[in-house]
Amino acid sequence: MISLDIKLDTIDKVYAFVATLTKYEYEVDVASGRYLVNGKSIMGIFSLDLLSPVKLTIHADKADDLVAELAPYMA
Repeated sequence: MISLDIKLDTIDKVYAFVATLTKYEYEVDVASGRYLVNGKSIMGIFSLDLLSPVKLTIHADKADDLVAELAPYMA
């Protein structure tokens, strides 16, 4: 598993973030506090507290391609 801290401070960033994740087959979760949602669910992400960075978990041993594409969102 790979964990990253992600900052989604605008609506446009949330839309672009979900679009990026849906291009890949990896299972991804986004957590904020005790809440955990599917990273590919735009409704799920909007239900989280996005004022603080959220924790992205990629359920794969190696996902360098996705991690590189997520660089603009890293906190």
